[in-house]
Amino acid sequence: MGYLWSVILSLLMLSACSVPGSTPIQTFAFAPGGALAATLSVDGKLAVVSTVENGIEVWDTENNSLRYQWRHQGEGNNLVATIAISADSEFVATADHDAFALWSMASGDPVGFWRIDESRIRDIAVSEGGNAILVGRSNGQVMYFEPQTGRRLEFLGHQEKINTVALSPNGRYALTGSSDYIAYLWDTRSGQVVYSFSHPSRVTKVALDRKGRLAFTADSKNNARVWDLTTGEQISQLSYLQRQKIFSAARFSDDGKYLLTGSPGRALNLWSTQTGEEIEDWWVAPRAGRQPQSAVVYDVAFLPDNRVLSASSSGLAEIWGY
Repeated sequence: MGYLWSVILSLLMLSACSVPGSTPIQTFAFAPGGALAATLSVDGKLAVVSTVENGIEVWDTENNSLRYQWRHQGEGNNLVATIAISADSEFVATADHDAFALWSMASGDPVGFWRIDESRIRDIAVSEGGNAILVGRSNGQVMYFEPQTGRRLEFLGHQEKINTVALSPNGRYALTGSSDYIAYLWDTRSGQVVYSFSHPSRVTKVALDRKGRLAFTADSKNNARVWDLTTGEQISQLSYLQRQKIFSAARFSDDGKYLLTGSPGRALNLWSTQTGEEIEDWWVAPRAGRQPQSAVVYDVAFLPDNRVLSASSSGLAEIWGY
């Protein structure tokens, strides 16, 4: 009987540790001490990580090698919580609560550094060529800024704090989500609203398809939607059982057929944009030695050959197959 119970206990322990879909094809440790933020290039070949211990690090994920190490505001504690890579992988924007910077990937040097005193920075995005930077703030305002020309436009359509922003690759259109329950698609040349997407609770995540076909908006409860940017009409609503599901990352596939999302509770999900049905799910690794066993999925990317890449607060980049 004692042997039997030992076998049963061993099986239970194995089943508890073997979560379906939680075994990646490959794992890279880019921040052993943990990450405050991370973002991935469109092709997944670059990861920019705000580390707990070593400032901002730029990693070549193909070779698992460190390319650059940056300091956002010189010496002192690293407080960068928001990072964005341009769609052409040529520029990186980093931000803490009161300042943002633009970096060249070609040289590794800073292009510029700007401070904002009016309110805290909540999210940031950057266009191809580093020609435009979008800054969402806690006072409900969104600043569109062109570093080369100095042109600045303030979008004042939102009534509450900004939670999430996205910028088209050419910088012509912005998608912004707020605690006022609305996401706006607007023209950065005029500040005019193109479409408004209403939700029953605060909008926590938005994303744009790189080719301008689709948009994703999600709120703080259970409404996550894919929109047709030709008509402004809803294509699908993501189908899941949870009464509340927060998204911390979202990206469309190049062909527009799939949406890849990440969540604060380790979840990585692949969806059909046409039906909203879940195709595959995975669970990223939690940070070793920490309780509770959790991790925030900071960013996601599609790789060739039916693979996807995740970057999380555990300091890991993980490759998954589907």
